[in-house]
Amino acid sequence: MKNYTITVNGNVYDVTVEEGASTGAPVVAAKAPVAPKAAPAAAPKAAAGAAGGVKIEAGAAGKVFKVEAKVGQAVKKGDAVVILEAMKMEIPVVAPQDGTVASIEVNVGDPVEAGAVLATMN
Repeated sequence: MKNYTITVNGNVYDVTVEEGASTGAPVVAAKAPVAPKAAPAAAPKAAAGAAGGVKIEAGAAGKVFKVEAKVGQAVKKGDAVVILEAMKMEIPVVAPQDGTVASIEVNVGDPVEAGAVLATMN
């Protein structure tokens, strides 16, 4: 009998594998998932009150590849504000409307989860 710890889609499982008595085939008994480790808390990147009313959020989990816009820059709907890298693809995160970038909440290289606020705009 052997014990393994396996991670699937961020969920950690303790698994026990043992030889079957009659067939010789392995028998797998999975235990309840182990609570995932908490991600370290990110320090706030913008001063309080600097954030705009419109949030620009990550559509997928990934890593910040490039920050295209600067605070105070005017952007049009569809302009790339941040570019994420996920599964070796570059994914532009665009402005949802015309406006001005109020804050950038991430830095190049930061890991982000889907739905994380990357920037705000007015």
